[in-house]
Amino acid sequence: MALPASPQHPRGYGILLLTLLLKALATTASACNHLRPQDATFSRDSLQLLQDMAPSPPQLCPQHNAPCSFNYTILDTNNARQADKTTHDILQNLFTILSSSSTPDHWIDSQRQSLLNQIQRYAQHFQQCLADSDTRSRTRWPRNLHLTINKHFSCLHTFLHDNHYSACAWDHVRLRARAWFLHIHDLTGNTRT
Repeated sequence: MALPASPQHPRGYGILLLTLLLKALATTASACNHLRPQDATFSRDSLQLLQDMAPSPPQLCPQHNAPCSFNYTILDTNNARQADKTTHDILQNLFTILSSSSTPDHWIDSQRQSLLNQIQRYAQHFQQCLADSDTRSRTRWPRNLHLTINKHFSCLHTFLHDNHYSACAWDHVRLRARAWFLHIHDLTGNTRT
């Protein structure tokens, strides 16, 4: 009769579990690192398209002060997965606001479409790698950051509506979009080393 296998020492299970956990964390932490070549050019190319699509408004604008403040310091993170999720949220909101059918007549539609296509492709890459990493890890995202970003863009939508989608209001939104592209550059550049 065969003897039952002697149970392994609990410490052996702990080491095995720790090894598997560290491997999973290393895999999910770098889930979107394959975007590195795009990270290098996305913001620069987007800023150029943004400038090309929206020349200065044809008339001088009274200063519009959108009440859409945002505490950009909450975007400072060294966590690659959080930066990737934040970037994805920003891209989705930028796409939604810039794809509006009420953009000013002086904006060049072909340049705007190129910018929208670029934003959409980049957002889809992030969505895919985030979905892949979510299947390996059940880490929750900071909900407050997600809500803060959505609230800011909702405020910009309201600002446009309240100003009857004027060219001046859109110019203000374009300047905010420029700032967001710079933040995307910081988010993707700081966490991909």
